[in-house]
Amino acid sequence: MPTDPLPDWVPVRRRAIGDTVRAARAAAGLTQEGLAGRAGIDRKTVNRLEQGTRSPLLDHLLVIADALGVPLADLVREERPPPRERQGPPDLPAPGPP
Repeated sequence: MPTDPLPDWVPVRRRAIGDTVRAARAAAGLTQEGLAGRAGIDRKTVNRLEQGTRSPLLDHLLVIADALGVPLADLVREERPPPRERQGPPDLPAPGPP
């Protein structure tokens, strides 16, 4: 069960997912109504998801991904900076070509 209130990053992440859904829908040339029809959900549900105003149901994300022809992971993937280069002990050379 989520904490109440939610951490600040949760609504931010939810809006980022909504932005990704909106971009995928636009790339597919669909309106919110068109996506809703393909996914078998209400247009208001698509709007709320894109706006990040409500927590999306996994079921809705699944049918939206299917309707857009994209993997679910593409809709929820978080862009992260590349990991820092691993640092070995000071007496060992750093990994990689010499």
